Amino acid sequence: MQHRPLCINNPPIIFQGMMLQVAKDLIEAEDVLKVKERDEYMENSCPPLVLPHSKDELQELCQELFDKIDVIDEERYVLEHTANRVVHEVWDLNIKIVDLKGKFKKPPLKKVRMSADAMLQALLGSKHKVNMDLRANLKQVKKEVKEESAEVGDWRKNVEDKAGMGGRKKMFESDA
Repeated sequence: MQHRPLCINNPPIIFQGMMLQVAKDLIEAEDVLKVKERDEYMENSCPPLVLPHSKDELQELCQELFDKIDVIDEERYVLEHTANRVVHEVWDLNIKIVDLKGKFKKPPLKKVRMSADAMLQALLGSKHKVNMDLRANLKQVKKEVKEESAEVGDWRKNVEDKAGMGGRKKMFESDA
């Protein structure tokens, strides 16, 4: 039977099982220790409640509980205030760090003349072929040529036609 040397990078399976067992034992011992510490703290901080039999003793118990609550509230307020103060100090220090680094000036931007095709190609990359021919999708409309434009001639003749028998002027004159 050949014996393999122990290696840190590749320990045998038996050694791994032993390591897991030791770790499990350590975690269980730590959990038991935490439970004991919690029980001791509760015994010291919160003595067992003894209910009084008379009204005066009950009022004294209530007053003691009120005083303890008041002390705990003050401690909570002090801790909250110190935490807020630390947060504000950190915020102020961050602002000072930014100020110490110096103020940044924006460089003047140059105008760049690019076509819409080149701009979209720069944004989308060279893989996409972009064509910005906006006229390609428009409908074709044929223009109608007016016939009157062909008849345009002497303006005096046009005025005489309107003023003659077939014109409106004659029609209005006959009504009056």
